[in-house]
Amino acid sequence: MSSSLIIGQYIPTDSVIHRLDPRSKIAIIFFYVVIVFFANSVMSYGVLALFAIGSALLSRVPFRYIMKGLKPVWFLIVFTFLLHLFVTREGDVVYSIFGWDIYREGLVQGGAISLRFFLLILVTSLLTLTTTPIEITDAIEELLGPLKKVKFPVHELALMMSISLRFIPTLMQETEKISKAQASRGVDFRTGALKDRVKAIVPLLVPLFVSAFKRAEELAMAMEARGYQGGEGRTKLRELRISKLDISLYVLFALLVIALFMMRS
Repeated sequence: MSSSLIIGQYIPTDSVIHRLDPRSKIAIIFFYVVIVFFANSVMSYGVLALFAIGSALLSRVPFRYIMKGLKPVWFLIVFTFLLHLFVTREGDVVYSIFGWDIYREGLVQGGAISLRFFLLILVTSLLTLTTTPIEITDAIEELLGPLKKVKFPVHELALMMSISLRFIPTLMQETEKISKAQASRGVDFRTGALKDRVKAIVPLLVPLFVSAFKRAEELAMAMEARGYQGGEGRTKLRELRISKLDISLYVLFALLVIALFMMRS
């Protein structure tokens, strides 16, 4: 399994986070994403970071593996920090690099937004790391259940989202395999002029798209052979149930929200 991207990968372990109802995990992550943008102090960011890192440790997924899997987004995090560092020009000057002044507000805003970005990626990655695609599909279908009354295709939407998450690591592995095969044939993706590098990507994209369409066709044929006709009349092998563990999670998260709003006041 390639660890260059952890989004879409599932790591089976016997942990507290794995045993939670998938609806609880999706709901908590949704509200966590919302309240991250209300944080406005070192204490509030510390509480949010403690919750995210604690959840990662409780999942029993190796933290080193998670950090390695977040490698593709580190560039965006660092770029966001540097952008605010050199663009924001408010507050006192704290440092000067080659005649360019760095302001205190730039450090604060750059650090805050970069930390938000990191926490959002970390927490949302835990969903796929600790929840199977089938559980995600069932949870999304249950949460969007009221929309069925207005004839909204809830089951089909949940299935599409689940399949998309499932095939992210597959496509990444396919991309890595094709790029290595093309590099062995003399295709250079990293050096040369920008125009030449763009042209070099074409031998990578064409077989990747062909492979993706082939996989989609095989999946469609497999679903059709098994008599798939949408969500109408379908039953589930495992029914989702809220346990005492989920209620404890809701209570803990409610206390977290209360603490954060008390810090804002």
